[in-house]
Amino acid sequence: MYLLFFKRFFDFWIALLGFLILSPIFILIMIVLTYLNKGTPFFFQKRPGKDEKIFSIIKFKTMNDAKDNQGNFLPDAQRLTKVGSFIRKTSLDEIPQLLNVIKGDMSLIGPRPLFVRYLPYYTDREAKRHSVRPGITGLAQVNGRNFLDWDSRLELDVKYVESISFLNDIKIALLTVRNVITRKDIAVVPGAIGKPLDIERAKNETTITR
Repeated sequence: MYLLFFKRFFDFWIALLGFLILSPIFILIMIVLTYLNKGTPFFFQKRPGKDEKIFSIIKFKTMNDAKDNQGNFLPDAQRLTKVGSFIRKTSLDEIPQLLNVIKGDMSLIGPRPLFVRYLPYYTDREAKRHSVRPGITGLAQVNGRNFLDWDSRLELDVKYVESISFLNDIKIALLTVRNVITRKDIAVVPGAIGKPLDIERAKNETTITR
């Protein structure tokens, strides 16, 4: 009953209330990033959601579009602005995802939506992570986040799916608040820790056919 009805009910109303409360911060960050980025303050990217349906995730854009002489983007570490670094350290870049939750693309708690290009690299068991809506935070995020190896991270996603309950979601939410306050397990520079799933598994010749 919780998964079929109440989880979505709580997601919508908590996300809506949270967005209204955080709207002054949302507007302030939007204005600052619009000026610093000389354009849009938002970052949109296609991600697979429930049943692998593709949607556009929205986050605050914390990196500029600086390119080298060949027109290629500079490394993430060089494009990350000082304000962007602060926004990532405090997890404020996640605020716009409340709009994804309100719309129904995401849940507050669930497996994080990863890149579309990772889809062929999940095992059948790991693919269960897409049987529910992806979340802003999840079991893997409060147990190491990007500092986990891929096998451990994806296994935690599946364990969450197999044991969804109101109490588990409350525990994950409280742990998330603690981690945000203490800035635990936050990788400020995108891609600075570990290799992408597709590169790691392709290199190890563990491509999965589903």
